[in-house]
Amino acid sequence: MNKQNYPDRQHTLQEQVKLKAQIQALSEELMRVEQETLAFEARLRAILIDLIIEEQELSDLYRRMQKAKKEKRLEQKKRGKNYKEPEPAIKKNRTEHAKPETKETDKEKKRLYREAMLHVHPDKFSMNEDKIDLATEITSKLIDIYRSGSLRELQAFHSHIFSGNALLQAEDLNSERSYSSIEDLYLQQEKEALEKKLALAKNRQTYRVLKDYENPMHFAEELKAYYADRLFKLRKRTRKAKLD
Repeated sequence: MNKQNYPDRQHTLQEQVKLKAQIQALSEELMRVEQETLAFEARLRAILIDLIIEEQELSDLYRRMQKAKKEKRLEQKKRGKNYKEPEPAIKKNRTEHAKPETKETDKEKKRLYREAMLHVHPDKFSMNEDKIDLATEITSKLIDIYRSGSLRELQAFHSHIFSGNALLQAEDLNSERSYSSIEDLYLQQEKEALEKKLALAKNRQTYRVLKDYENPMHFAEELKAYYADRLFKLRKRTRKAKLD
């Protein structure tokens, strides 16, 4: 390797270490925000459980009443001379159009996964002990992305694996630069994804209440008022069904 390029490589590695540290910090903050939110929501549900259950039951009853009314009107139309059965062709076509896209995405993910797995599977490096641990780590990450990640994430990691393997096998400077640039891209995408998740988690109403209210449990009183109004309207709308 040309020693003149060593400082550049060191700088790149330092940037990657910095990105990984930021990713770790974002992951920890996201976990903390989600845990705080879930704990607060659990306390609210414990207070409002009876109101929540009644609201769900009356909402279901109201939906069934509306469905029965619709079916009754439909039956009355059938008795008319000009009645025609509605054609669900548009809905069917939309469904049929959506399926190939999902199928193609799954097919592409499977292809990328198989290629990457065959390329970096630990058994491939069984004769080189210093590379087995790294290959195992990469394989574990690959499986996780394939099972729960998006196609875009898998594509980025697929590129990362192939260029990374070139770095493992040779000291070619161009390969190292290629690996580093794709590694940077992958880490940057992972960081951006976590930043978006964290922003959404912090924008959740219950989390904002938890942080903005002097006494967050006052929000329970606001919810009680909301449910009281909602239940009043639902009871009025479903009174006839109850009498029947």
